[in-house]
Amino acid sequence: MRKLILALWAALTPLAALADGEPAGEFDYYVLALSWSPNWCALEGDARGSDQCDTRHDHGWTLHGLWPQFHRSWPSYCRTAEGPPSRSMTAEMADIMGSPGLAWHQWKKHGTCSGLSPRGYFALSREAYGRITRPDVFRKLDRSVTLPASLIEQAFLQANPDIDADGFTVTCRDGHIQEARICLSHDLDPVPCGRDVSKDCRLEKARFDPIR
Repeated sequence: MRKLILALWAALTPLAALADGEPAGEFDYYVLALSWSPNWCALEGDARGSDQCDTRHDHGWTLHGLWPQFHRSWPSYCRTAEGPPSRSMTAEMADIMGSPGLAWHQWKKHGTCSGLSPRGYFALSREAYGRITRPDVFRKLDRSVTLPASLIEQAFLQANPDIDADGFTVTCRDGHIQEARICLSHDLDPVPCGRDVSKDCRLEKARFDPIR
């Protein structure tokens, strides 16, 4: 009876499904997470003094990460025989990720679960980022606006007709649009998202800051 109770608790508790230390390469699909850089800067980057938020950059939708995912739950910090990325590898990702530090963290937490080498993981991440058309309309804003989170989804789906609504989600944080997340197969083809990912932001008035 005790084993049955523990099994039911694990099935019903989202945090229990988070699997640290899983074997590398065992997952069902990827989640490509794109972060709207001006909002990230407003929420935490400015307070950190992040170089990503310097006005000499014009970051819009940056690559947060390419995350191996199970249909339910996700692996992280996986066991892998691959060595860590070099500083030059992480520095080369700063143009689309905003900082080498983020690239390093993404490898450690998610890339180790891909079954790829650091170079292979970063190359796949860049390819996935390049396959998604990021709507130009957001780069044309000249002031902060409030808008429904659903408008972000509509713009992405119109710009990427091969992606279905069940393979895309928008997240919010502290009243701001946070991320656009797209679910992709091992070959980077669009696929439906699992329950852990399909949690759309429902805000009708979410803040969206312009590129500085």
